[in-house]
Amino acid sequence: MRMAMLIPLLLGVVCATPIYAGMPKAQKHEYRREIFQLEETWRDAILKGNINALDGLLADDYLAITSSGTLQTKEQTLAYLRSGQLHFTSLQLFDRKVRFYGKTALVTSMAEARGTTPEGVVSGRYRYTRVYVQNPKGEWKIVSFEASRIHRLHKSGGNK
Repeated sequence: MRMAMLIPLLLGVVCATPIYAGMPKAQKHEYRREIFQLEETWRDAILKGNINALDGLLADDYLAITSSGTLQTKEQTLAYLRSGQLHFTSLQLFDRKVRFYGKTALVTSMAEARGTTPEGVVSGRYRYTRVYVQNPKGEWKIVSFEASRIHRLHKSGGNK
């Protein structure tokens, strides 16, 4: 008789658990200041064309999705910076948020950028996501980056 009462109770508990309960939640993290500093190091490396600094920040398997949707590897990014095809004259970062999931840090931010990329002239506001992963040595490396241009709305409500 006890078993007959226990089974419905267990089923009720299992069914009442939200589906997303197994998903990791963003954690408060002691590395937040370090990630903020790495973001500034990345910005300075891009502005000054510092290939060595950028090489140290990017993981070997780094992959970016540019604002035009093209893929860019670490080797391509460094080659573009070295050749001058990737050159920023201004890069302001703001509205930065950092979330942690174990040894992964997810940065979302907005950037006001001016410069040139292999895809042409860059000028305007962009939202981006950058993903850092802490390697076995305890170093944070950028493994992924994606940028989207922010389009201003016309008075009619449509995009430019």
